[in-house]
Amino acid sequence: MSIRSTSPMFLASLPLPLRFALRELRAGIRGFGIFLACLALGVMAIAGVDAISSALSDGLRSQGRVINGGDIEFTLVGREASPEELAFIGQQGRLSVAASTRAMARTPDGQTALVEIKAVDQAYPLLGTVEFGKGQALSATIGGQGSRADAAADAALFARLGLQPGAAVTIGNLTVSLVDRLVGEPDKIAGGISFGPRLMITLNALRESGLIQPGSLIRWRYRLVLPPNVSPDAVRQKANEAFPQAGWEVRTRDDASPELRRGIERFTMFITLVGLTALLVGGVGVANAVRAFVERQRDSIATLKTLGAGANLVTGIYLTQTLLLASLGIVIGLVAGAALPFILAYGFADYLPLPITPVLNPAGLALAALYGLLTALAFSLLPLGRARDISVSALFRDAIAPTRRWPAPIVLTLAGLAVAALVALAVFFAADRKVALVYVGSALGAFILLRVVASLLMALARRLPRPHSTPLRLAVTNIHRPGAATPSVVLSLGLGLCLLVALTLVDGNIRHQLSAAIPDKAPSFFFVDIRRADAPRFDAFLKQAAPQATSERVPMLRGRIVSVKDVPADKIKPSPNIAWVLSGDRGVTFTDAVPAGSRVVEGQWWGPDYTGPPLVSLEQEVAHGLGLKVGDAITVNVLGRNITAKVGALRKLEWQNFGINFVLVYSPNTFKGAPVTDIATLTFPHGADDAVELGLLKQVADAFPMVTAVRIKDALQSFADLAGQLAMAIRAAAAIALVASILVLAGALAAGQSSRLYDAVILKVLGATRGRILFAFILEYGLLGLATALFGVVAGTACAWLIVTYLMNFSFTFLAGPAFGAAFGALALTILFGLAGTWRILRQKPASHLRSL
Repeated sequence: MSIRSTSPMFLASLPLPLRFALRELRAGIRGFGIFLACLALGVMAIAGVDAISSALSDGLRSQGRVINGGDIEFTLVGREASPEELAFIGQQGRLSVAASTRAMARTPDGQTALVEIKAVDQAYPLLGTVEFGKGQALSATIGGQGSRADAAADAALFARLGLQPGAAVTIGNLTVSLVDRLVGEPDKIAGGISFGPRLMITLNALRESGLIQPGSLIRWRYRLVLPPNVSPDAVRQKANEAFPQAGWEVRTRDDASPELRRGIERFTMFITLVGLTALLVGGVGVANAVRAFVERQRDSIATLKTLGAGANLVTGIYLTQTLLLASLGIVIGLVAGAALPFILAYGFADYLPLPITPVLNPAGLALAALYGLLTALAFSLLPLGRARDISVSALFRDAIAPTRRWPAPIVLTLAGLAVAALVALAVFFAADRKVALVYVGSALGAFILLRVVASLLMALARRLPRPHSTPLRLAVTNIHRPGAATPSVVLSLGLGLCLLVALTLVDGNIRHQLSAAIPDKAPSFFFVDIRRADAPRFDAFLKQAAPQATSERVPMLRGRIVSVKDVPADKIKPSPNIAWVLSGDRGVTFTDAVPAGSRVVEGQWWGPDYTGPPLVSLEQEVAHGLGLKVGDAITVNVLGRNITAKVGALRKLEWQNFGINFVLVYSPNTFKGAPVTDIATLTFPHGADDAVELGLLKQVADAFPMVTAVRIKDALQSFADLAGQLAMAIRAAAAIALVASILVLAGALAAGQSSRLYDAVILKVLGATRGRILFAFILEYGLLGLATALFGVVAGTACAWLIVTYLMNFSFTFLAGPAFGAAFGALALTILFGLAGTWRILRQKPASHLRSL
């Protein structure tokens, strides 16, 4: 039933405020376009982010068995399962064994490339299918025996080395024929970040390659498809009880990729906060629209009060009307947000790195609707309440001299409760409540600070000496005149610009660190899996091949934290920023001296001749996040043995130098006699060009075929690509906030057009030309935009500095070009939107408007 067709009998049955509100809406929703757009955009952002997050999470859950490679997976690093462990696993269900490692692929003409090797058995894959370019089965594609084997590789390897199917490459001591292109793997998502193209071979081929050495960084995966009605959790518990020191990482189909799940949760939280920013910016537009609405309804309000309507009735009528319109905007936003995952699934599924299962999430939609409703209440109550207790005569006087008084206490209380509810929602439903609290504090601080900036700007304009130039005098006067749009313009433009500058500088600093700052200090190469027997010869080789470079070599093993102060790792609740330490295995080393790039900040380092109980040094932030202090015990499983050590010292690390940094450093006697390999770095004093690095890469691959060389530039490019993908999503969410800012800015400037029209008419009558009036308005908008732009640059830079310095632990670099480019854009927008309305005013003839005065 439409508003226009509502029957009188139906209206008579409704409460009086709702009846009047529906009658008012018969005239249409003119003037509420920006109101609706701001609410719809903010609600769409929050609902859409939640819907996409739910779709991705549901996709991971629904494809959990395929992604995990089975119902349950046991992973070991650096060693294969013992015969007893393998027999136990094989008894639980249908078994498949796979191994993954990195190695150098070499062509007959001397080209080299880092590859991600995946070696599989005949049972692989237990679920899903492997796709090859020729469409053949796995058994018909890879195989071979002896020193030659058939393999499949990503198209990227063929392109990088300029090869065609059938070409041969060598890995370790094995020559493989690249018989086909590898198109798809059912379990690829669980593999994490890749530093090179995939090369798939058989397990037998991997054994023939010579890459399997004691201590080699090979990840062994044992996957099971369990019989019906057998719980993966029950199998995990049985396995841990049977082999308490196995040190394996166990993943089930219900949590196939914990890292991806945590990443989705944290990324969703961040994007939701950006969406909430869009909603808050839109709230300014809501306040402006309601204030303009009250201004248009001044005669109606005065008439109602003259006829005896009480303050509560008047407020109820227009609050009801506002909430009805807010509901329309919220519904529009909910529909658009709920549709986003379906659009992604059916239009862009082939481009998404994760499976997506779009479904309607009523809880998420309800939460987004509640955000929208509370925002509408919080920002509309004060403008509505202002007319509540004002007398009829004061309402008419407001056209010339607005009355300055606070709304009634009940209105302030209700608005405060709406703001408090918004804060509670943002914090309670955040994945990291500490970050959410910081965001809430920053948002409230930004609103207060921007209001102060607007007040200071108006006060400054009021106290400036009277300019001799008439256009400049008019511009300065308009900034502080009664009913000036200065607070609305500064608030809307300042919030959007602050967000834009902050995100621009954060993104720019990440790219700067990955492409410019880090390579100046970072090693050119990491060399992995250096056998201890080959270490002296490897050092001599590097000294001869690159005499101007410096190298560093340390032993390395892999281990998993099993318990902290006798509390099992799965029972520990670490601080969110160091939860990664407990997920999977970590690199560990041992040394008798403090590692380069570290400094001891708590405790004491063990001496070179230390022979006592095992001691360990942890990175300080990690230790505090785990609740560890000097003297506490931590147990780490290394090569199938649980090793308990006391914390002897805590260190500060320079993560940015990309050197050899370890969270866990042990006293040398801890791993006496253990099979270990070394890891080394090579650093050129001022970097090296690509020709030198690629030449050295070839020499290392020829002289030490078992050593894996990781070129830092290639690794950084992988991270830069990932950062670029994340930045695109952040920019998309930020764009909504910026669109909301632009809408609010346009609305704020449009709201003052009636006073602008009055000014233009009077000035024309007094002899002012169109050009002089236009110049005055340009100066006004330019001064407003310039002041707000400068604030946005300063505030946005401060926010970016805090994020980069304290959350990302990078050194901050102010990027003047992007920051001032955003400021110039804000200035241009202010002038453009101001002139868009002003030009229409200047075309008006004075006579018709003078008759209506």
